[in-house]
Amino acid sequence: MFGPIAKARKAWTRFVSFDPENAYLNEAMDRIDLERRQREIDAGKFRRAPSYY
Repeated sequence: MFGPIAKARKAWTRFVSFDPENAYLNEAMDRIDLERRQREIDAGKFRRAPSYY
């Protein structure tokens, strides 16, 4: 009975704690690629654009 609830809770926890910056850095193939990706993140690749409405 509690199996589906536990699975849903585990899936929700993974969804909420997902860090796109860390996932992007983990895909780097070598040191140079990692440094390039770090510079892209520092430049604002994953920042939200301000919304004015």
